[in-house]
Amino acid sequence: MSAAPVFDAVIHAPGRLQICAILSGVDDAEFAMVRDAIKVSDSVMSKHLKQLEEAGYVKLSKAAENGRQRTWISLTSTGRKAFAGHVAELQRLAALTAPTLGQGFSG
Repeated sequence: MSAAPVFDAVIHAPGRLQICAILSGVDDAEFAMVRDAIKVSDSVMSKHLKQLEEAGYVKLSKAAENGRQRTWISLTSTGRKAFAGHVAELQRLAALTAPTLGQGFSG
């Protein structure tokens, strides 16, 4: 069962949308990998994660790896449902314009 289409302003910001997209395909991901994938600084990444965490969409956990403390990010079940609903709404909106996609302008 997929989530009902709902436009989610928290998820919609480009960086947060990319974070959710990456996390939707994995159980968890390391902070630096996601940061590098979306090409932002540590501080920008942290701000995005704070907003997602405050909404209950992501969970952060710390673990030592090779003697260094690393931060791991995962989508919560609430986050997965919200992301699925947001994607469904984007698809619904895109479908409204689909008949004109690929057609040239006449005039």
